[in-house]
Parts: sequence; C-alpha cells; structure tokens
Amino acid sequence: MNYTFDGIPDHAIPRARMRLMQHALDTYASETNKVGSVWTRFGDDDLAYRPQAGASTVGDILRHQLLSERRFFGEFLGLSEPPAASVLPSPLTPTTAIARLLELAAPRLEFLASRTHRWWLAEVDFFDVRRSRIWVFWRRVLHTAHHRTQLTVYLRMLGRPVPATYGPTADEKWAGADPTTSVEAASRR
Repeated sequence: MNYTFDGIPDHAIPRARMRLMQHALDTYASETNKVGSVWTRFGDDDLAYRPQAGASTVGDILRHQLLSERRFFGEFLGLSEPPAASVLPSPLTPTTAIARLLELAAPRLEFLASRTHRWWLAEVDFFDVRRSRIWVFWRRVLHTAHHRTQLTVYLRMLGRPVPATYGPTADEKWAGADPTTSVEAASRR
C-alpha cells in the first residue's frame, strides 16, 4: 500500500501484550491515519461546507469524530480519557483537528497494547445494551470509517481529489495496486 499521510508510522504502534490482538492496534492506527489523510484535503474555509441543508458540515464531522472517540474509549471501554471539554482544539481547523486526533490516539494505543484476553472479552455497557469490549472497539472502527467515507463524498462534491484509503482511488494509483473491478480479477485465487 502507498499512502500519503503517515501520522502514526508503523514503528510507533506498540506491540500488543496478547499477540492475537496486534491486528486491533494496527487497524486503529491505520484507520486514524486514513481519517487524517482525508482531513488533510479540507481547508479552513471548508468547515462550513455541507452538501445540503440537512447534512452535517465538515466542521460538525470533525468535532463529532473527536468527541465520539473520546466517549467510546472513555465511557464504553473504560480508558482514562481527557475531560470532554478539553478534547476539541481551539481554533478548530483541519490541521488542529488532525494534530488532536493523533495526540489522543497515542495513549489509547499504549493502553490497548497492555490489555489481556479477559479485558477484551469482558462485557460492558454500550448505550442501552451490554457488549464485549472487543465488539465495542470494532463498532468504533466502523463508526470512524462511516464518517471518513462521508467526507470522501464531500471531497468529490467539492471536486477535490480523494486520497487512497483501502487501496488506490481514481485520484491516487501506484504500481502493483490491483483493484478488483472485473469478474476476472474477482476470480483470482
């Protein structure tokens, strides 16, 4: 893979105490980098952009990402998180939001790396239900991917290039990338 944004480089991802969970740490770091990559494509003047009246603005989505991650990791997973009132950077810009996203991710990675099998599988409150911590963690990753995708659509609507996230896009390609866009490609073993 060939990504242009490397906010959390591979060497900065801690090693999981439980080797089986290394994929969770690697994925959280990768997803954080993908969010940062998309956010780099917006300028300060884009924060008020929304494709229609009922849609969230770019700024709304940046705020939501930072605040909802804090809630997931603090309330649902039990990590020691900063007070909610101190999560958002001031002023909020794409650049300051990216810096804060990365700053908040580092201690989460360290904490998650130290967890045991029992911790990951323990059931915790999640809104009005109980779920295992690993389920809540993956729900967080999916929630993040949803809002990142929302912003890639905004980029398209603004006529901006979309960065590679899970492989090449129409705007970013590289040698060796092999997107599955044909029956022939899907038939490979």
